[in-house]
Amino acid sequence: MNENIAKRNSLLAQKVIAGIDSRNMKGYYANSKEEALKLALDLIPEKSSVTMGGAMSAHEIGLVDALQKGDYDFIDRDAYEDKRAAMLKAYDADFFISSANAITEDGVIVNIDGNANRVSAIAQGPKHVIFIVGMNKVCPDVDAAMKRARNVAAPINAQRFGLSTPCAKTGSCMNCKSPDTICCQFLVTRFSRHPGRIHVIMVNDNLGY
Repeated sequence: MNENIAKRNSLLAQKVIAGIDSRNMKGYYANSKEEALKLALDLIPEKSSVTMGGAMSAHEIGLVDALQKGDYDFIDRDAYEDKRAAMLKAYDADFFISSANAITEDGVIVNIDGNANRVSAIAQGPKHVIFIVGMNKVCPDVDAAMKRARNVAAPINAQRFGLSTPCAKTGSCMNCKSPDTICCQFLVTRFSRHPGRIHVIMVNDNLGY
């Protein structure tokens, strides 16, 4: 990565992490995907039950592969014929892995969801939540974060899943009520009432959508 971009990311991450920490969550900064992977695995003791939402960022840093191959009880919903059963197991897991559709400079996390399994697990259930977040997800404020979630993340995910939504065709949010819409639930995480539950690893890279 360009040295100037890396320096800017490091400085901005300090601001984001200060905001995260002020919200009863714990923030970290990783200079690389490899460092992010080590940070994540350091947080997850072996034998822990671990599951996740559709976090491309976790795949990109190698975390999913490490959990599948390591000494963990990894609940892989893709391996379940009964997807609902796998999703329900998430609520009693030791760790839930997620990314964010956007995060503000002062540490507010924004996510949108179609089935609500991801946002509901973030909000309550799993004992711990670990976010893997690329610096490309940082936005100035909640309004900008919501716009990013709807106009960047949602259209790309709709295309990725082969959904027939207006945004999949136009590339931007049309505020639709399509049967295929993935903008059903919006979760704004501005504070955690449970110290030590939510961990956010900011990564000096462009990750996910």
